[in-house]
Amino acid sequence: MNPHTPALAANAPAPVRWIDTLKVYREPATLRMLSLGFSAGLPLLLVLGTLGFWLREAGIDRTTIGYLSWVGLAYGFKWAWAPLVDRLPIPILTRLLGRRRSWLLLAQAGIMLGLFGMASSDPQLALDRIVWCALAVAFCSATQDIALDAFRIESANTERQAALAAAYQTGYRLAMIWAGAGVLWIAARAEVAGAVVSYQPGAWQTAYGVMAASMLVGVLTVLLSSEPVRRILPPARNARAWLREVLVEPFADFLRRYRGQALLILALIATYRISDVVMGIMANPFYVDMGYTKDEVAAVTKVFGVIMTLVGAFIGGVLSMRLGVMRVLMLGAVLSAASNLLFAWLGTRGHDLQALIWVVSADNLAGGVASAAFIAYLSSLTNVNYSATQYALFSSMMLLAPKWLAGFSGKFVDAYGYSQFFTSTALLGVPVLLLVALASRVKTPAVQAE
Repeated sequence: MNPHTPALAANAPAPVRWIDTLKVYREPATLRMLSLGFSAGLPLLLVLGTLGFWLREAGIDRTTIGYLSWVGLAYGFKWAWAPLVDRLPIPILTRLLGRRRSWLLLAQAGIMLGLFGMASSDPQLALDRIVWCALAVAFCSATQDIALDAFRIESANTERQAALAAAYQTGYRLAMIWAGAGVLWIAARAEVAGAVVSYQPGAWQTAYGVMAASMLVGVLTVLLSSEPVRRILPPARNARAWLREVLVEPFADFLRRYRGQALLILALIATYRISDVVMGIMANPFYVDMGYTKDEVAAVTKVFGVIMTLVGAFIGGVLSMRLGVMRVLMLGAVLSAASNLLFAWLGTRGHDLQALIWVVSADNLAGGVASAAFIAYLSSLTNVNYSATQYALFSSMMLLAPKWLAGFSGKFVDAYGYSQFFTSTALLGVPVLLLVALASRVKTPAVQAE
């Protein structure tokens, strides 16, 4: 035996215990992300998923619903104004709250106004007004995401990003319960009993008004939080230097650090969630057409299903810290694509509540695992000097191609049916597996401090 072996073993760091790993979920930064995740998750379904249920019940055709999902492309182009959110101060507000919190508060105010606008509209009478208000909500929500992602990345070191991502996902999914099940439950309770018509716009308007008021959770969290410590940026010498620093340098930095491997990473980011995003647009119209009631959809898909997503996000966050992000990223990709095949099977069952429970459970568990690992992966790619802009680029690319393709989902369903549609979305996830395998070989370069 080598005489030096015992000494080396004695000096080796002790393995991290599971109980110590879990303590990160009690830290203030993690708890703040729980509330802010709620604020981030609330608007998404209200302009995409739940809105599809409302529109389908109002008699809007599936092809139109699919095209209207392009409102979500606002999330795919947020990189275009992310540099401004990253560097531009808001008069008075930034001086009082700091750069991250001021942008968060401004975006949250815009979301509330847009939701109140939707709450005062009826798609049967003024579909265009619904669309414009939904677009405003999506734009402000994307702006909130930019500031919030930077807030999260700057609130903890790299080792804790997976835990913050899991907490963020937990709050995000709790908001989706409220924006999904809550809307359906409120709308069902607000309907006039014994009414001749099945569609009652006033019930939906009441529900959306409550959702607008629910954004106060995020507003209060921002006001009660502290601004994360940021690097002090030197003032630009002139307008040209400022524009280069704000608009060009964040993207150039990523290309310099990863060089020839940048395209591989960007391809993975652009396609990782394609199966889920494309399938999700037609989920609520599918439930309506299969005869499920508001209460059934609320209980199964928006409550029980989202709880399973929380479980998946927690598992994904813990496994990422223990096994490494790339391994869990591969697991999430496999599970996400495979779970779409269950929806193809569900489409052959008719109105089968028990089958819906099992399918939604499996799908949301897979989505939770994939999301937690993917957020941690995106966070690891950013340079803290440009955290808001670079993360916005990554998360925008994650949605751009899937959202564009999802716009044709209603037309595809009208032509080929739900089962073939769900099978096709599962096949979209197959190339992702190869990209994850290739990206797992890429080493993250060190960030040079300025």
